[in-house]
Amino acid sequence: MRIKLASFLLALAICLGGSAAQAQKLSGAATIALKSGETVELGELYWVVNCRSLLKTTPEVEMLDGPPQITASIKDAMVLPRWHGCAKKVSGGMLSITAKEIDDPSFTRLTLRVLYKTKDGDRKRSHIVNLQLIP
Repeated sequence: MRIKLASFLLALAICLGGSAAQAQKLSGAATIALKSGETVELGELYWVVNCRSLLKTTPEVEMLDGPPQITASIKDAMVLPRWHGCAKKVSGGMLSITAKEIDDPSFTRLTLRVLYKTKDGDRKRSHIVNLQLIP
């Protein structure tokens, strides 16, 4: 019984290890294709409790890892927190990324960290996106 379990675990480790080394793609993360000069809105950002915003200011974004041709920004916006079942819009922001001039096609991962300044203190959340860059 132990030999069968050990061989199963070894086979599983080989399968998982082999698939993880194929590319930089992160499974489960959104994949977005961008051409030179394009801007894509990734989504709404907010921090609510009982459908009331706890944000003191518009969230801020920091690019932790990604290609130099990409910039990330957040525009101040009134957003509808659908995930929480809210009926009215609250203050928040819209996260977007912009591609500058892209010379060569590539596939890479973009890691963003969003800072939420709330009434309960600062909160940081990370967002990972797979990027297909096309000239």
